[in-house]
Amino acid sequence: MTFAAKPDAGVVYLVDDEAVVRDALVFLLGSRGLLVHAFDGAAALLSFLGTQPRPLRGVFVLDVRMEPVSGLRLHEMLIEQGLRNPVLFLSGHGDIPMVVEALKKGAFDFLEKPYSDNTLADRIEQALAVEASSYAENARAAERTARLASLSEREREIMVRVAAGKLNKVIADELHIAVRTVEVHRARVFSKLGVRSAAELAGLLAAG
Repeated sequence: MTFAAKPDAGVVYLVDDEAVVRDALVFLLGSRGLLVHAFDGAAALLSFLGTQPRPLRGVFVLDVRMEPVSGLRLHEMLIEQGLRNPVLFLSGHGDIPMVVEALKKGAFDFLEKPYSDNTLADRIEQALAVEASSYAENARAAERTARLASLSEREREIMVRVAAGKLNKVIADELHIAVRTVEVHRARVFSKLGVRSAAELAGLLAAG
């Protein structure tokens, strides 16, 4: 039985060297409407990731004890590649030092086998929600950076002063230009940055 992924479904990258476990998790997560890419080891996952655009969407679910590359080492390799997506570890032999090491390196969670199917699926969906929120924030930050980069030097000078609450006449005096020139540049700054007031402009700059 197969399931159709929901529109805009979260993506799960599952790595486990036991085929039975992979198949069961693919079925479980598919029943939740998630899109699952399953791999039997680190090499297969890394090869696949090499074909994917960045930033990469989704979360990783990694078995801890795999050969020749463990889930913990695979997590390190993902970090080395700049991938900070949430990672959930699965282990049938978990111990406290292993949990601490995984969490220190940013793991989202660590579930020991046997785990409840619903608990695992719920945690994966929670991790996907975190990833979606992070992606949206990064997208907003990238757009903000691009908008700011589109400003001319003069527009930047005026932007800073407008955000500080200075009146057009004061800005004109400080920059030794006409008030009308300030008004024109101010309007361009607002248009390029997608803001409608000095308060919005100040908020945008503060968020950066």
